[in-house]
Amino acid sequence: MPYEPPPYLAELTLAEIAEQVAARKIPPVENWAPQQLGESAMRIAADGTWYHEGSPITRPAMVRAFSGLLTRDDTGQHWLMTPFEQLSIEVDDAAFIAVDCALKEGEIAFRLNTDELVVAGSDNPLRAAGDPDTPALYLGVRRGCEARLNRSTYAQLAEIALETNGDEWIVSSQGAIFSLVP
Repeated sequence: MPYEPPPYLAELTLAEIAEQVAARKIPPVENWAPQQLGESAMRIAADGTWYHEGSPITRPAMVRAFSGLLTRDDTGQHWLMTPFEQLSIEVDDAAFIAVDCALKEGEIAFRLNTDELVVAGSDNPLRAAGDPDTPALYLGVRRGCEARLNRSTYAQLAEIALETNGDEWIVSSQGAIFSLVP
């Protein structure tokens, strides 16, 4: 069965976005207790490109499958989890890239480079890093992993902040308030 990416965020209602989020089936890696530790020979570059043994993974379906197995521990180490193995994976910046966002009925939805949809809120917080002159914004995705907002998505979020809060560089979604300034 061929993969069909979800429609553009601008074409979806908040209810449709919530339905897509709920429909995403992610393996229950938090319930697994793998006995073997190892190295995956994989890396996620800062631009979101996945590599295995130095070569880019060109099949989007493979990237989507691996992304569902990602976790990040308290030390910042990323892992690919299976029921039998826990394999380290090198991540240059963030495991995901947020490539689009939209304000829908007062909530802010994001599309990731894996076509996954995430709604910002207390479970998926926005975090401003860097410094005020060169900020970097990150969205909590799951299991400690984050998505860095690309430049166009950052600009979209800045427009939302200006439209909804004037000169204050803050946004809110699902009852949580987030500063866009580090």
